[in-house]
Amino acid sequence: MANRFVLNETSYHGSGAIQNIPTEIVARGFKKVFVASDPDLIKFGVTKKVTDVLDAANIKYEVFSDIKPNPTIENVQNGVQSYKAMGADCIVAIGGGSSMDTAKAVGIIINNPEFADVRSLEGVAPTKNKCVPIIAVPTTAGTAAEVTINYVITDVEKNRKMVCVDVHDIPVVAIVDPDMMATMPKGLTAATGMDALTHAIEGYITKGAWELSDMFHLKAIEIIAKSLRGAVENTQEGREGMALGQYVAGMGFSNVGLGIVHSMAHPLGALYDTPHGVANAIILPTVMEYNAPETGDKYKYIAQAMGVEGTEKMSQTEYRAAAINAVKKLSADVGIPADLKEIVKAEDVPFLAQSAYDDACRPGNPRDTGIEEITALYKSLL
Repeated sequence: MANRFVLNETSYHGSGAIQNIPTEIVARGFKKVFVASDPDLIKFGVTKKVTDVLDAANIKYEVFSDIKPNPTIENVQNGVQSYKAMGADCIVAIGGGSSMDTAKAVGIIINNPEFADVRSLEGVAPTKNKCVPIIAVPTTAGTAAEVTINYVITDVEKNRKMVCVDVHDIPVVAIVDPDMMATMPKGLTAATGMDALTHAIEGYITKGAWELSDMFHLKAIEIIAKSLRGAVENTQEGREGMALGQYVAGMGFSNVGLGIVHSMAHPLGALYDTPHGVANAIILPTVMEYNAPETGDKYKYIAQAMGVEGTEKMSQTEYRAAAINAVKKLSADVGIPADLKEIVKAEDVPFLAQSAYDDACRPGNPRDTGIEEITALYKSLL
């Protein structure tokens, strides 16, 4: 069996990377840009950092900002209409996963109009054409949507998130500029950073993991563990580390999948609008403990990457506990709640468990999991 790996055509990393956006637009022959960004980023002047660069290069663009934190089917439909009305030929997506996920869905539908029904994109949709070319500019250090073949859209009518996986949606260019992330408040920095750590850990232990993906995930865990506390305090070193670490994690998990941490987190975002990174961070240690029997010696290397010393002398039980405790400690240090008591209503658990079981990330979990087990995991966090 062959293992497939899909990455961006081009990526730029480091302070000032956004200055390369006009170069890419001109070199690729694009004439008008559909700028996708959310209202808060526009309000606080983050989007303007990029549009100023476009203005200086005399590049035509229009801004689309009908994007919610958990983007909806309606957001995508409105984006498709706006793209057509603008007469654009490429997309610059500025923001976290919400902006980039919306851009991916819009870009796919524009070039694959037979999938105009957004629900038809769920799972692995058999699209035939690459999406509209996307230049992705992340403003959070967590989702890695700029380098993944995944996007998530919320079906408000059914209170669920649709996970879409399509090699045709990956941005052609990723612009990973830590300066674009410097305005994130502490809470958002912590949440998105823990999302990145979850990507790295789940990607490392998922059923689809192999040597190439392991290389990315272990390095990502190491970088994130060293950088997240500093990023929360807004140090330059921390911001730069998280910008790179989350991207490296994305290079891996996009190609091998995730597990039930994400499956359980997605319904929380759909039902309660819980920030995705917060949901992941709360659930991660509990699911790590549940998955431990199916992970071989991998928790030893997770513990090492998290900075735990003496793992070579530890028993399997000890290094598994050390890895889980290191994750708990990092989560607590950056202010993430320890449980779901303030989020989940007990009467919603059956719906949440069914939604998590149906989620596209669940089959990749290293331990085969049914609705009863997922229900028990939710209840253990209440």
